[in-house]
Amino acid sequence: VEGEAVRGEGTTEMAGRLNTAARETIAAPVQTSDKWSIDSNPHKDLDPVFLAISRLRRQKLDESIAVSTDLLSRNAFDQQVWWVKCRALTNKNWVDDSEVEEEGLAEVLMDDNATSSLPRPGTSLNRPQTNASGPSPAVRPTSNSGRPLSGFARPGTNSGRPGSGMSVEQAMANARSGTAMNRPVTTSGRFVRLGTASMLSEPGGAFINLDKVNVNKYAERPAMARALCDYILYVEHVPKKAVELCAAATQKASFKDWWWKARLGKAYYQLGLYREAERQFLSSLKDQDMIMTHLELGKIYMKLDQPNKAIEIYETASKSHPAETLLLLASARVHDAVNNAERGMALYKEVLEIEASSVEAVSCLAAHQFYSDQPEIALRYYRRLLQMGVQTSELWNNLGLCCFHSGQYDMCLTCFERALQLSQDDTTADIWYNISHLAIGIGDLGLAYQALKIAVCADNKHSQAYNNLAVLELKKGNLDAARSGFGQAHTLNPFSFEAPFNLSLLCYKVGESQESFDLVNKSLACYPD
Repeated sequence: VEGEAVRGEGTTEMAGRLNTAARETIAAPVQTSDKWSIDSNPHKDLDPVFLAISRLRRQKLDESIAVSTDLLSRNAFDQQVWWVKCRALTNKNWVDDSEVEEEGLAEVLMDDNATSSLPRPGTSLNRPQTNASGPSPAVRPTSNSGRPLSGFARPGTNSGRPGSGMSVEQAMANARSGTAMNRPVTTSGRFVRLGTASMLSEPGGAFINLDKVNVNKYAERPAMARALCDYILYVEHVPKKAVELCAAATQKASFKDWWWKARLGKAYYQLGLYREAERQFLSSLKDQDMIMTHLELGKIYMKLDQPNKAIEIYETASKSHPAETLLLLASARVHDAVNNAERGMALYKEVLEIEASSVEAVSCLAAHQFYSDQPEIALRYYRRLLQMGVQTSELWNNLGLCCFHSGQYDMCLTCFERALQLSQDDTTADIWYNISHLAIGIGDLGLAYQALKIAVCADNKHSQAYNNLAVLELKKGNLDAARSGFGQAHTLNPFSFEAPFNLSLLCYKVGESQESFDLVNKSLACYPD
């Protein structure tokens, strides 16, 4: 909505248009060397600037950029064409950053923005199990960072928070694939790579030389300045330059323009200056109550490890925007992250009352029903996703589990076969792990052992597979292999209580009482009940 408003404003406020004679010269097919005027523009009398704007509005961004580039090569001072190309490039690289992104390695290990090292129960993402109101960890598994598994994968779902006792090895290991390649060193490091790729895609290098941009000159022209600001943030990814432009434009607007304050807060957020960003977003909300500003402010409090404050922001915004699903989903995610499942599921149901096709709400409700020992109801939710056109390996895997636990054995194998056909490298291990549960349920321990072996080969950081594989090794009498498996499972997931409990039981049976006592205490620390 904001982009459309800015786009409309820029269209009406543009200055520096070419005169008619110059435009007719550019539009003449005899004098152009590019193919767009002959092949892509069958109407020879059509104004090329109008063609570029039309393609921008129809989201034909590459074609709009091609026309704008040709026009700028003939007259680099046409400000309207410059605005069109700037908007097209921005829309092409636009990323919805309203959700919390995946944290980088530096943020996990060296973030000192947390307000308390020993927070009260239920007030921090570092200790999600202290506010448990849903299924217990004995039923609902936890991620490698200690959070309960969500029914919908989104940025930041399985990342660890600072202060949670995470080591360097655990931070470098991804929660699903176990490699460091999926986690950038810093969040801004991904911005640098994206900016480099966007420069290479532009013929002749970058579109705008930011080192030569006079921010005070652009601040006097709000429409061009807004287009330039979004270009800097989403294409070039240089938040420091965006801060300079936003500060100059805010001062030019007498500190009364909410849009510039919101963009200044976004730039501060990308720089890691969360308190400065918080002040800018709060100031922007005083001038104009916008949904995206509330979402950005909630992201800051999540970064500062203040989930209750983020929930307060979302609930306050929901009072003035009662039918906005983005605010309800954001609040439900925070409740889910701190393991307040009852309130989170209630919010997901409110979302479905407003938007019945919300994949995230349906997925989270289905996962909650499954872990609440109601696989039949979860199966209905997952069938609803199939009717909506969702075809993923995760969905077929969950359908197979629901069919198995609800007694529909004729369907579960077919679902797992479809899941394996659609699986990628990051989901293969989970599917084979669930197939092992199916094999154990029907009494085929040989198939279960082979499935767990394949799961470990597909993902060498799958702690649950190591734990169950160690149990099967123990049944075979291989004590050393079982001890090694339990130890590896506990190392990979220190928040899981099954591995240390199984290892303590093994140590007790072989007469190692002291080690058994230490391990059972670790298990009780993870799950006191």
